Amino acid sequence: MTREAKHLRQAPTVQDVAREAGVSTATVSRCINFPEKVGEATRQRVMKVIEDIGYAPNFGARALVAKRTNTIGAIIPTMENAIFARGLQAFQEELGRNGFTLLVASSSYRPELEERQIRTLLARGADALLLIGFDRGPGITEWLRERRVPYVVAWAFDSSAPIPSVGFDNRRAMAALAREVIGLGHNRIAVISAPTAGNDRARDRVAGVRDAAAELGLAAEEIPVIETPYSFENGAGAMEQLLGRTDRPTAVICVNDVLAVGAMSKARAMGLSIPSDISVTGFDDIEIARVIDPELTTVHVPHRDMGRVSAQTLIALLGETDLPGHRDLGTEIRMRGSLAPPRHR
Repeated sequence: MTREAKHLRQAPTVQDVAREAGVSTATVSRCINFPEKVGEATRQRVMKVIEDIGYAPNFGARALVAKRTNTIGAIIPTMENAIFARGLQAFQEELGRNGFTLLVASSSYRPELEERQIRTLLARGADALLLIGFDRGPGITEWLRERRVPYVVAWAFDSSAPIPSVGFDNRRAMAALAREVIGLGHNRIAVISAPTAGNDRARDRVAGVRDAAAELGLAAEEIPVIETPYSFENGAGAMEQLLGRTDRPTAVICVNDVLAVGAMSKARAMGLSIPSDISVTGFDDIEIARVIDPELTTVHVPHRDMGRVSAQTLIALLGETDLPGHRDLGTEIRMRGSLAPPRHR
């Protein structure tokens, strides 16, 4: 057998790396798993050899010994907009600093798909999971409990829940914004929401608007609510429906910024000025909220903090160390140019 043929059939080993770099196999292992414990010159020499010969650590074999893969799974509802991007980035960064790898899946807001993805990620070796919101069937919840799978719920907060949550109270946050809107004199308000079935975040935000309305003397149950999937186009379509009503609202409260920006674009296309003719608010405070003209009044969500703290919580759960099970990170209202008193009170 030629040397070239042998090379094609045999993958480089840790012993090959150690020999080429002039170090022990233990030093190679430390360079890969605990680089901060190795001198810079040695680490660079070892990593160059790893790159040159194409060595790949056998994580599968390591997992069999440790009964852990150091892999965390995350299932988010969508990858089509920036709602979850900042939080997921911070989540991955914190995991990486602690030697964990991230696997990501998107459920497209479909509960049955999320259940399949949960099972798939765990079958592929995920040690723990990050899930969004509390809405999921008792079957998969019990399945996770029986297998003692650690998981954390983010983008929501419920101190009474048996599962650790890292996020904020969606209902309370939206109620605070709705009080600002109504307090400016808007007594004809409407809501553009994502579908509330299977989405506790959207459902709680709609409930928050109604809480504020009832508190301030409006007929909460008469507030028009249009449910539509998250997208700029759907936000625009919902706004067109609202503007066609005889009791046209003077303010439209949207449950996220994507819907709000779509609603604003449609209002302008129909010849209305924002906020002179109609006010619009959002929720999330993603980048586009500060780029659109006028800038969008919205609820600032601590996306990066949620990602970072969620990762810390999962790592603590896996290490069985003490860490608060629930973290309410709070929100802030960002008052900007898309909200003003109605022209005619």
